[in-house]
Amino acid sequence: MGRQWLQKKREINGAKRGKMATKIVREITVAAKAGAPDPAMNARLALAVEAAHKQSISNETITRAIKRGAGLTGEKIDLELVTYEGFTPHQVPVIVECMTDNRNRTAPEIRVLFREGQLGAKVGFLFDHVGIVEATRAPAGLDLESAAIEAGAQDVEPLEEVAPGHSGGRFFTDRTDLDVVMKALLTAGWKVTVFELGYVAKQDVDLPPEQRAVVESFLEALDDHDDVHRIYTALS
Repeated sequence: MGRQWLQKKREINGAKRGKMATKIVREITVAAKAGAPDPAMNARLALAVEAAHKQSISNETITRAIKRGAGLTGEKIDLELVTYEGFTPHQVPVIVECMTDNRNRTAPEIRVLFREGQLGAKVGFLFDHVGIVEATRAPAGLDLESAAIEAGAQDVEPLEEVAPGHSGGRFFTDRTDLDVVMKALLTAGWKVTVFELGYVAKQDVDLPPEQRAVVESFLEALDDHDDVHRIYTALS
C-alpha cells in the first residue's frame, strides 16, 4: 500500500489545513530546486502548484516558494529527505519520509511519535521501491488494466475515491519508467494527480477493526508532523 489509508481521513480542521499548506509550500520549493522553476516544464512542480491552488494558497506565496527553490531570493535552501523505518503498533511495517532542514530536531520528535511502535526496525525489504502515478479520466468504467498496459505501467489498482462519471487508477511503474508512464497517461487524456517515487508493500497486513483504529490513529499523528512528507505502510 502507499498512502491509501489517508483517503478515508475525516474532514480536515483548521489546524490540519495549516499544516498541509506548510507541506505543500515546502514541496513547491523542493520541486523548483530539483527541476525547472516553470510548472509547464516540471511535472512535479505543476502538481504541487495545483495542490496549492486546491488549498487556497495565494499566488504570491506560490510564486515566492518557486523563486526560493530556484535560488532567486538569495536564501539558502537546506532541506534534506530523511527516511525512517519501523513498525506501527500491532506490527504493521511503515516507511516515513521526512523533509527537514534540521535532522537533529526531527529525529527525536519522530522517536517520540513512535513510542507505541518500533522505530529503527529494518522493513525496507518488505516493500518494493517503485514509481506511482495516480490519475483520473472520464467516463466511469474504463478498463484500468488496458490503460496500464498502453501506458507501460507494471500494475494498477482502482482509486478509492473518484469524482462521479470518472475512472481512477493508481499506476505502478519501474522507477526508471515513471516519467514515461506519466506522459503516456497525459497523452491518453488522463489527469495526473500524484507523480512520485514511493514504496508498495509486498504483502498487506489485515487487522481487526479495533487494532486498525489504533494503527490509523498512529499514522495520522505521524502525518500531522510538519516534517513528515510521505508515509508508506503495509496496512490493507
